[in-house]
Amino acid sequence: MSVHWLWWIAAALLIGAELLTGTFYLLAIGIAVASGGAAAWFGAGTAAQFAIAGVMGVALTLAAHRLRVGRASPPPQPSFDIGQSVQVATWGPDGRARVAYRGSTWDAELASPDVARAETLYIVGVRGSVLLLSDRRPTTI
Repeated sequence: MSVHWLWWIAAALLIGAELLTGTFYLLAIGIAVASGGAAAWFGAGTAAQFAIAGVMGVALTLAAHRLRVGRASPPPQPSFDIGQSVQVATWGPDGRARVAYRGSTWDAELASPDVARAETLYIVGVRGSVLLLSDRRPTTI
């Protein structure tokens, strides 16, 4: 069996393992190993094959890392609920309210203790599934 086939079989195994992990790092190394196989196919010596595969491995791993870092999740978008008015159905003894909003009743809390309890309040934040309410509509929606 020719040396280039050994390189390409190793590359195929690495790229196959990449399909199981979901990162791009094994893909980068697999492509680098395949480039070592291409060097062998073109008749390069053993040292040149390993040098090409090593340089390509480092370069492609750095590229995969930059791709991963560049794809960091975007900052969370503000909730579409902010600024919407709600009707308070009941106030509980613990200071929580049940409010009618979007065809259902939700748990809600006052955003700060100085907010007056009113029948109509505005959503100024969301914490989990609890709406934070204020008596003033937020200026930036």
